Amino acid sequence: MKLGQAIGLLLIAICLYILWQIRQVILLVFAAVVLATALNRLARRLQQSRLSRLWAVMLSIAIMVIVLIGFFLLIVPPFVAEVQQLVELFPKGVNRINQWLNLLRNNIPTQFNQYLPDINSLSQQLQPVVNQLLGGSVAFFSNTLGGILSFLLVLVLTLMMLAQPQSYRKTFVRLFPSFYRRRVDGILDQCEVALGRWIIGALISMSVVALLSVVGLSILGVRLALAQGVLAGLLNFIPNIGPTLSVVLPMTIALLDAPWKSVAVLIVYFFIQQFESNFLTPYVMAQQVALLPAITLMSQVFFATFFGFLGLILALPLTVVGQVWVREVLIKDILDVWHSDRQLAFESAGIAESESAAEADRQAPVLPEDSPKTQQKSSVEDDNTN
Repeated sequence: MKLGQAIGLLLIAICLYILWQIRQVILLVFAAVVLATALNRLARRLQQSRLSRLWAVMLSIAIMVIVLIGFFLLIVPPFVAEVQQLVELFPKGVNRINQWLNLLRNNIPTQFNQYLPDINSLSQQLQPVVNQLLGGSVAFFSNTLGGILSFLLVLVLTLMMLAQPQSYRKTFVRLFPSFYRRRVDGILDQCEVALGRWIIGALISMSVVALLSVVGLSILGVRLALAQGVLAGLLNFIPNIGPTLSVVLPMTIALLDAPWKSVAVLIVYFFIQQFESNFLTPYVMAQQVALLPAITLMSQVFFATFFGFLGLILALPLTVVGQVWVREVLIKDILDVWHSDRQLAFESAGIAESESAAEADRQAPVLPEDSPKTQQKSSVEDDNTN
């Protein structure tokens, strides 16, 4: 290996190491790109109504802010009140469980009393767990603060990209060689279209899940049906984990009314998620984005393993964009061209070989019919015939 090649390989390794160290920042930038793409498509739709670019962008931002504020006002205050009520009712629930245990202890044989749990001993066993949870409250607060700062960073980057999308796009295109820049610009157009279709599909799935959750909880008579349905639709954006988290609060609140309601909520959410995962999402995504289910699952596992929770949230848009780049760059621009070149080379080699054989036949000496060799060949053929 030459010195220049060694230095180039070392620089590539250093760049890959730096990119790995800042992978969370890169994911936040990608999240801002996805959000900016959604708002940019909304702004373009508004521009079709004869609005200027400035007013269309401002109206898109205003719609986003209204949605965020409305979601906060719809979700946070009711759940805070319910959590306070749950904290007040928790000691009463513990006392009721203790009364049931004492009643059961008095009505069963004494030899089975030792198998019944004791609330006091159970509380002593849970004390280390409670202390550990309280000790981890600082870490939880720091993680929450980091999440808020990351969200604010994504919003700021989104607004910057939305203000001048072409400038950032040209800057990215200039990172490629001059002969390939027009091709990269076309690939970015395809990525924007694919992301837009995926966003539409995700919004359709979230809306259907939210509607079904509201209807199911309203039929069961669970409190805060609208807020919990909207929360279920929003958590459906997070693959696999979101649907599981969405059932915790409805079951807890239903448990305040009656235990059977909690079980009924679990059954309703189970059927909703089965419908969403087996019928709704595959159909919608097949209409919007051509993603195979196995590739979707593998991408979620891959990005969650290497990039954590943020990678799990962004697994599907990353897969959509990655699919476009692999199809256009790796398959069309490299493998298909390489195959064509190799096939052309083989065909050229075959044509050259056939032409060489024809040329050799043309250059072979032609013997006259009355020559001795010709007469000898004819006599041999006559003998063989006889």
